[in-house]
Amino acid sequence: MSHTLYEAAVVRVQRCELAVPGSNPGMFEKAMKSGADFVFLDLEDAVAPDDKLSARRNVIQALNDLDWRAHGVTISVRINGLDTQFMVRDVVDLVEQAGDRIDTLLIPKVGVYADVYMVEAMLSQLEMQQGLKNRIGIEALIETALGMANVEDIARSGARGRLEALHFGVADYAASNRARTTNIGGLNPDYPGDQWHHAISRMTVACRAYGLRPIDGPFGDIKDPEGYKLAAKRAAALGCEGKWAIHPSQISLANEVFSPPAAEVEKAQRILAALKEAAAQGKGAAALDGRLIDAASARMANNVVEMAEAIAARG
Repeated sequence: MSHTLYEAAVVRVQRCELAVPGSNPGMFEKAMKSGADFVFLDLEDAVAPDDKLSARRNVIQALNDLDWRAHGVTISVRINGLDTQFMVRDVVDLVEQAGDRIDTLLIPKVGVYADVYMVEAMLSQLEMQQGLKNRIGIEALIETALGMANVEDIARSGARGRLEALHFGVADYAASNRARTTNIGGLNPDYPGDQWHHAISRMTVACRAYGLRPIDGPFGDIKDPEGYKLAAKRAAALGCEGKWAIHPSQISLANEVFSPPAAEVEKAQRILAALKEAAAQGKGAAALDGRLIDAASARMANNVVEMAEAIAARG
C-alpha cells in the first residue's frame, strides 16, 4: 500500500439524491418526507431564466422553514454555473440567509479545479462573515469534456478542501461530446454495451483515489423502472455510492440497488469472522464455502459491512 493515502473527506449515506426544482415549492415538503438520503434544491437547469430569482427566494425560505435534518435528509443546493450572472448572488444569498441550514452546494459543469476553488473561497469568507459553526461542503458535477479531461486534478486538488463528491451528469456530458444520443442515462441501441461505462469508471477511480464519493446522475425515462435499476446496478458495479432521482418513484429503486442485501452483509460478516479465526491461528488466508479468502477479501467485506452499518445508523 502506498504511503500516500487520502481518507474519505466526509462520510455520508448518499444512495439516492432527489432533484427538486427551486421554482416548484409545492414539492419541497414532499421531498423532505420522501425517503431520499439527499435532496438537492435546484437553481440551475430545472429553472427557467425568468424564474431564477424567485426560485432562489423559494429555496432560501424552504431551507429556513423546513427541518430537513430532523427527517434524516442531507440538504444540498445546486447553484447556477460560474459562467452566469446568477451564481454570485446564489452563493452569497444562500449563505447569508440560510447558511446554517445547508449541508453542501452542488456546482454544475465544473471544468477545472479553479471552478471549485472559486466557490470554496467565497464560502470561507461568507462563513467567517456570518460566524457560522457548520462547514458547508462542495460537490461537483462532471458533465463536460473539459471536466472529464481534468477529473483527476479536480479530485486531487479538491480533496484538500471542501470537496466531498463528484457526480456524473450524463445529459450535458453527451452534449459536450456531441454523442449521437438524446437518451438520458439509458442504453443506446446503436452502441454495443454501456455508452457511459468508461466515463463513470474514470470519475469513480478519481473519487476513490482521493477520498470522494462518486454519484451517478439522472435517468430520464421515469416510466422505465427496470431501465433505471439496470443503470443503477451498472453504476454500483463500478463503485458509485448512489444515483439521482428525478421523480419520487425512482427513490425506492436507488435505495434498493445501493443498499447491500442481507445475504451479502451476512456473507461479508462470515468472511471477516473466518479471517479473524485464521489470524488467531497464525494464518493469513482461509477457506470459506470452498473459496480462498485473504486480506483483499477482508477489505471488500469491510466495505459492505461499513455501508450496511451507515445505512442502519441513518434510521
